Amino acid sequence: MAQSKQERRSKTFFRIILLILFVYLFLISIELLGGSFKLMGKGFAHQLLQTTANPLLGLLMGILATTIVQSSSVTTSIVVSMVAAGTLTIRGAVPIVMGANIGTTVTNTMVSMGHITRPTEFRRAFSGATVHDFFNILAVLTFLPLEMATHYLEYSAIFLQKIFSGVGGLKLVSPLKIIVKPAVHLIIDGIKSLSFGHTATAIIALIAALFLLFLALSQLVAIMKKLVIGKVERLIDNYLFSNPVRSLTIGLVLTSIVQSSSIVTSLIVPLVGAGILTVEQIFPYTIGANIGTTFTAIMASLVTQNPAAVATAFVHLLFNISGAIVWYAIPFMRKLPIWLSKWLGNIASKKRWIAIVYVVVTFYVIPLLLAAIIKGG
Repeated sequence: MAQSKQERRSKTFFRIILLILFVYLFLISIELLGGSFKLMGKGFAHQLLQTTANPLLGLLMGILATTIVQSSSVTTSIVVSMVAAGTLTIRGAVPIVMGANIGTTVTNTMVSMGHITRPTEFRRAFSGATVHDFFNILAVLTFLPLEMATHYLEYSAIFLQKIFSGVGGLKLVSPLKIIVKPAVHLIIDGIKSLSFGHTATAIIALIAALFLLFLALSQLVAIMKKLVIGKVERLIDNYLFSNPVRSLTIGLVLTSIVQSSSIVTSLIVPLVGAGILTVEQIFPYTIGANIGTTFTAIMASLVTQNPAAVATAFVHLLFNISGAIVWYAIPFMRKLPIWLSKWLGNIASKKRWIAIVYVVVTFYVIPLLLAAIIKGG
């Protein structure tokens, strides 16, 4: 038994060391992304800014990018790096961040498909998964037009960034920059030494940055899942979900640690399917996960030490808080996403092909068609 305990401690210690290593790789990838975008020059920046000048197109880009990589953390981290590099404005980043929120819900909706052969379980699981979808879709339908008319998220985020900057918030992370920069310079100088030319160097640096970003985030999620989720699974019962505040807090804290709202929301889908938890109980939990996932973008923005990048990360946070206030804090408003998810769950349990059509059409067909129409116009 003592040996077993010692082995467990050794494994935990090893995982913590790996965790620190992959956090460092994540920070390097963010800095390298910014460096690669700068190497691409003004022509690339101008073309990108023209593309994202249309808010609806930016939203669709955010949905598609996130459904492909199945991680809003990856999408928002890339957006933060692009803003830091000056290839994307805060205004252009806002709809992409909103789209990432919708795109990230595809994972837990797909997880619910595991119950598709058992109609009663599937009805509950699909409803539990899609309540997250409908919350994010309704939040975008509410706040994208408002943002286009008033730019309140952009201005509020800039205001918050200035407050943090004023109290020295940005200066606190300067040691991170000192630790990360030498490694980034080493990578870029190594690529330059291969004499591929300016554009090729920028593309190789971008590919290297994306590889490191995917590697770091996937490993961070895997390690944190082993360190944290197992303990959480033993604690998830009616006590933890006994009130909305506790449920929201669990979702927020767990996602801040694991850095993947997809993992955290997917975790409770089988519990809803089994009838252990209800849609009403897990709804605030998914909202907490939405807020918690902004931690990754905030961490990425702080390492850039770029005020616009920090403001972009705050946009993500403010958007999710705004959505929670309107679509959960107001009692009669929260009934709509719950009703929609249960309504769709009932239909999908009777005609299960509808669930597959819903996923394909919502997350892939509609965004691709609309993007093609907008670009063609």
